[in-house]
Order: sequence, then structure tokens, then C-alpha cells
Amino acid sequence: MINQNFVILGAIISSTGGITYVIATIKGRVKPNRVSFLLWSLAPLIAFVAELQQGVGIQSLMTFMVGFLPLTIFIASFVNKNARWKLTRFDLICGGLSVIGLLLWYITSSGNVAIIFSILADALAALPTIVKAFNFPETESAIPFFTGMISAVITLLTIKVWNLANVGFPLYILIVSLLIATLVQFKPGKVFRTYFP
Repeated sequence: MINQNFVILGAIISSTGGITYVIATIKGRVKPNRVSFLLWSLAPLIAFVAELQQGVGIQSLMTFMVGFLPLTIFIASFVNKNARWKLTRFDLICGGLSVIGLLLWYITSSGNVAIIFSILADALAALPTIVKAFNFPETESAIPFFTGMISAVITLLTIKVWNLANVGFPLYILIVSLLIATLVQFKPGKVFRTYFP
């Protein structure tokens, strides 16, 4: 276990990745899926509030940043019309299911249940971007997902008490960031389509 103040370093690293994505969005080099990024901002911010209610300390800073940065990217996607990604029925279905997960959190009002439902909502919001990263990796950037992984690892290394409230969201962020960064960086979707057109 490392000093919990290292979470601040993780937040700075994550912010660097988020800022590069915001700039790439404004310049039209990446095309964020608005459903994913809007809901990626809501679910973590809800989890952040739940973590505070459960007594999670400075480690909740990572969860806050995981919500705040997608919100800035979502807003940036309206600045450049070339940064717009066409939404599909699949995107909207995942978004709707994600909203249901958020509503279930609100209905239960229990800290651990809120964290579970916020992870579920976030995962459903991630599906459109995961599919897009698999099929069109050139419309994404691996940098913010890579920095998100680093932030999650740092946060996990600072945890003293391993329970759902402390570990749930950072572990989930590590997994989903690793998946998306891998899909964007190594482009397995293009290789797959080469052999299975």
C-alpha cells in the first residue's frame, strides 16, 4: 500500500489524458460517442457522492475525475461539428438501460447498492464506445483510457480497507479502461475483419 495522497497524482495523470481528448475533440480528430460520455459523467459523479456517504476518503477523487472529465468531453463534442459521432439504436438502448441503472440507484438510496448500480450504468454507457473502438478505432484516442488505467491502479494501491465501497469503482475503471485502450491501440477489430469480412 502506498500513501493515499498518491491519488492526487493519479488525478493529475488522468486529467492530462482527459485534456488531450478534449483538445482532440475540439479539433475533430476524435469523435466521442455522446451517449457514452454523457452517461460516463453521470454514473461516476453519482458513485462519487455514494462513496462520500460511505466514508471513502481521498480515493473518491479518482471517481470524481472519472465523471468530471467525460462531462468536459461531452461539452467539447458540441464545439466542432466534425467531432460528432452518429448515434445508433444500439447507443440509445445502452443509454436507456444506463439511465434505468441510475434510477435504480436513486430508488434504493443505499451506498453499496448505489455503487453497484453506478458501475452497471457506467458499463452500459461504455458499450457503445467499446463497440465503436472495436469497429472504428481511428475515431478514438487511447491516451485518456491509458491515463485512466494509471489513475485506477494508483487508487487501488492506496486502499487500506478492501471492500466494495473502496475498491468497486476503481477496479471497474481499470478493467474498462484497459479494454478500450487495447481496442484503440492494437486495433483487433481491423484484424478480425481482415480474416472474417
